[in-house]
Amino acid sequence: MRVATIVNAEAVAGADKLLKLTLDTGGTQRTVFSGIKSAYDPASLIGKQTVLVANLKPRTMKFGVSEGMVLAAGPGGKDIFLVAPDSGASSGMKVT
Repeated sequence: MRVATIVNAEAVAGADKLLKLTLDTGGTQRTVFSGIKSAYDPASLIGKQTVLVANLKPRTMKFGVSEGMVLAAGPGGKDIFLVAPDSGASSGMKVT
C-alpha cells in the first residue's frame, strides 16, 4: 500500500458508480476506477491524499485499465469515506 495524491478525478460516462482517478504515487501516475461517485464530487477530490493498493495486477475494464484500488470505508451510497493518511505523509510513501 502506498500514499497517493489525487491529481485528477472525473465521472465516467456511462457508469453509475465509477469515478476515474489519476493518482500521483511519488514520481509516477496511475489510473484507478473507483465506485465512489455517489459520495464524492470529482472536483472536491483533487489534491487530496488517499491510500492506494499498489501491488494489484492492472485490470482491463469496460472504461479502461485500472491500475490499483483506493481504500474506502462505509456501507455504501453517500456513506463512503476514502481512507486518508495523516498530515506529513507524501506521495509514494509505503503504508506500514
